[in-house]
Parts: sequence; C-alpha cells; structure tokens
Amino acid sequence: MTQKPSDDSYDVIVLGSGAAGLTAAFTAAHEGATVAVFEKNYRVGGTTAWSGGHMWVPNNNFMGDIGRADSTEEAVTYLMSMSRGIADETLVRAFVEAAPKMADYLSENGGIAFFAVPTPDYHPEHPGGKPTGGRSLGNELFSFDELGEWRDRVEVSPYYSVYYRMDELGIGSAVPKPPSAAELARREVKDERGAGGGLIGALLHACLRSGVHVEVSTPAVDLQIEDGNVVGVVIDSEQGRRTILARRGVVLATGGFEWNEEYRRTFLRGTVHKPASIHTNTGDGLRMAMKAGAALQNMREAWWIPITVLPEGINSMDLDMINADRTRPRSIMINRLGMRYTNEATNYNTIVGAFHQEDVNEFNYANLPTWIIVDQRNIETYGSRGVPYNGTTPDWLIEGATLRELAERLGVPADALEATVARWNANVADGVDPDFHRGESAHDRWWGDPYKKGSIDGTLGPLDTGPYYAMELKPGVIGTKGGPKVDIHARVIGLDDEVIPGLYAVGNASSPTGAGYGGSGGTLGPAMSFGWLAGRHAAQRAER
Repeated sequence: MTQKPSDDSYDVIVLGSGAAGLTAAFTAAHEGATVAVFEKNYRVGGTTAWSGGHMWVPNNNFMGDIGRADSTEEAVTYLMSMSRGIADETLVRAFVEAAPKMADYLSENGGIAFFAVPTPDYHPEHPGGKPTGGRSLGNELFSFDELGEWRDRVEVSPYYSVYYRMDELGIGSAVPKPPSAAELARREVKDERGAGGGLIGALLHACLRSGVHVEVSTPAVDLQIEDGNVVGVVIDSEQGRRTILARRGVVLATGGFEWNEEYRRTFLRGTVHKPASIHTNTGDGLRMAMKAGAALQNMREAWWIPITVLPEGINSMDLDMINADRTRPRSIMINRLGMRYTNEATNYNTIVGAFHQEDVNEFNYANLPTWIIVDQRNIETYGSRGVPYNGTTPDWLIEGATLRELAERLGVPADALEATVARWNANVADGVDPDFHRGESAHDRWWGDPYKKGSIDGTLGPLDTGPYYAMELKPGVIGTKGGPKVDIHARVIGLDDEVIPGLYAVGNASSPTGAGYGGSGGTLGPAMSFGWLAGRHAAQRAER
C-alpha cells in the first residue's frame, strides 16, 4: 500500500517498530508529544514479532496473582551477580526500578493485558534469583481485527504459531495446555494472536489510537545534527530521500547488528554461524550513533542461542532454535571427541559460551562441532524440534543403528561415545549428574519433560534404546546487546562523557544488562523499560 508522506516535523521520532520502539512511541504520545515511527522493513514488529513475547519484569505488580513476591534489591543483586564486571549497576537499577512502572503504565493507559508466569529465572540459584518464577510476564491474545488496514502489516514469526500464547506450550505454565481445535479455529476467525506478534499488535494498536504516525519501508540513513544537537533524521522512502525534523528527540530502536558481518567480526566475543533474527538488524542505529560521536557499551555481548541448520524450505530461515530438545530425558550433547562437556539443560544464552570454549593447544573451538544425541524412546516420546515422530527419520537428524555406527557417521571416536553414554546411564541410574550438575537447578527441571516439571526425572534419562540419532548444533544469536552508551533516561552519551542532546537508544540497539540474561523475556523487559524511560523523557524535553 502506498503511504501518505508524513509531515516534515514531529516532537519525537522513533526509528524501529519492535516492542522497545513502540513502547517509546506510545509513551511519548500519551505524554502529549506528536510522534512518528519509521520502520526500515515493510512490516512492523522487528525481532519482537518473531519472539515468544515474554517480558522479564522484576518486582512486577502481577506476581501476587500467582503467589510470588519480589523486591528491587533482590532483582538488582541477581542481575549484578551475573555482571562479570561489565554491567553498569546504575543502569541495572534504573531498569529494575522502571520495569514495574512500565508494565503498569502500558496496562492502565495502553490496554495491554499482562499476566505473570511461574517460569524460573535462568540462574535461579544465584543471589536474588527466583526458582519459582513470577518475574516473567506474558500477554493475552490480541485480536488483529482491531488493527484495520494494519492487520496484515505485522511481522509473522517463522518459529511460533501466531494463535498460541507461550504458556500454552508449557514454557510459561506448569504443564502444556494447548488450545482445542475448536478454540484455535475461533482464534483464527477473530485473528486473535499471541506471543510476540500479539504483543506487537497490542502495542501498535495503542500507538495508532494515540495518534502516532507509523511508516514502513522507510529506512533511516543518517541523523540530522545542528550545533551538536540531534534535531531530526534523514530517511529513504517511496517519496525519495526526506529530512524529518524532531523538536524534542530521536529514539534509536533499530535492533542489533547481528546481520552485519563486519560488525560481528569486529565486536562479538565468538563465532556466529547464522543469526536467528529478522534480517533488517544490520546495525543502522549503531552506525548513525557512532557518526554522531557516541561512546559504546556491551559490544562483545549478544543474546546467544544454539541453532540447527534445516533442509531448505522447512521455514523461511532454513534453521531452528534448539531449546527443548537438549533439555529432555534420553538426550546428551557431545563434542568432536565424543564427550559431554556441559550441562545440556542450562539456558540457551549461557550454553553457547561452552561452544566458544578455546582449545588452546589447537587454537580452535574445543566443542565445535557439537551434536545432541538421543535414542529411539526419546524421539518416539518427544519428536524432534516439536515435530511428532511418524516412524520416519527427519531429514535434519543423522541415524545409527548403534552408538558405534552413529559415531562413525559423525566422525567422532566410537569408543569415546560408547564410554560417554555408559557413564551417563550409570549416573542417571543414581539420579545425579556429578560431571555437570544437570537437573540440580530449578531451571533445568522446568525446561525438560513438560509433564515432569520440578522433578529431576524431567531432564535425566538413559540412552539405551537404539537406533540413535544426532542433530548438529551451531552457535547462533537472536540479537546483539551492544550499542551506544546511555544514561538512566536512555540518552546517548558521547565520547566526551556528555549527553548527546536529542538522541536516545533503546532495545537491542543498546541493552543495559551486560553478560547477564535474567530469565524468560530478558530481552524485552529491559527493552520496553528503557523505551518507556526514553519516551517519557523525550516528551518532556524542551522543544528546539
């Protein structure tokens, strides 16, 4: 659809239409500013629309509904316990203090329907962690009928069904509670969507009702700067190159730089086989901020995730993110030596650190290549990648009638694989994993068998029934964290340690949590909180 060109000036301009950008836009508009959102892609939503839609919001006011409690100090202590000296405690505290206010603000003023889920934190045994969860928020289904002409202009995830809430898949609930066929049909008729797409739909609806101007297919190419102040943006669109002025501020919500190979090589701590995120995350905001003289933060960090490469055509990415498969009973992970090397059930962000472990003698990654190994009973019970087993080996799995045959097909030492499995089976019989402590954390026991949550049997189980199967895993990312250095209002800080007037950065364009990943929704919680902070501050800033 051809869009009407925007006016040539607004109070606040937001670049990017993920949850961080739409939260900033709605907040600024609700505070009385005129606001425009410019989105590079031809559809709204960014990485958020591809996600599960959970938001990690410590000390939120919905926790009491499920009998949980929290405090600012507990949450700050928890996040700083994972900081490795990278995270700025001032920004961590700003996030923790803003997060519950952001959720209440969107609920009360934007009509966003949140609910707390009992998913444990990703490192619940750390100081201040929550083994019984409550810090993660889900969002109710949203009817895209409310969006009118915008209903088909929101990104659709290649990974999740649009008509499911994440808690219905067992991720945010004690057991999976999938909707019936009749309920799914009803949702489809009313176009009621869940997960990240539903969150984007609800935020977009709130923005449109508040008078926010939204344009797609309008990439920003530069910032307009006068006397050191950011006063607008230069965008490309169907109407040609245009300069749009911002009287109060420009918010960079342009996502990460994971699809920019040069930036990945320059900044990230380890190799990435392929990003699992939307292709438009090429570091546009980072480039513009650097040109404006921004200092940088957290540049080596990313939201890491194991991926598997799929045969062409299974989904639009030709890959899948692998979370549940490696946590379930009757599964282990091995390296090229045929040996286990980590707790397979730990969270997806942390486990890629084991992929990046150096073999200092060979100057190579010690644990790449790496595979998940499962047996016949595992695949019959759980399928693979969420696809039920139909008696035929899926194209993405390698099969061997015996462990030795599988080892030969993988090119790993057969004796080592057999010894590894024998040790695993003996430890499982004793109900422990003394090697890597799998199943000791509340997190491990939540992400295993969806019907055995809370039990170590939900993740420990022997490999003793052939044939055996292998799935190769590779390091991937769902976004990068680094970007312009910001203050507690999300204002960008320059190389002289002074604020660059009129410029803000939020979301994966500049995430404040360092190496840590608090829990389910650990990307969106900080993104939306700093979006809220940026929107409020920009709306209240004096006009130029």
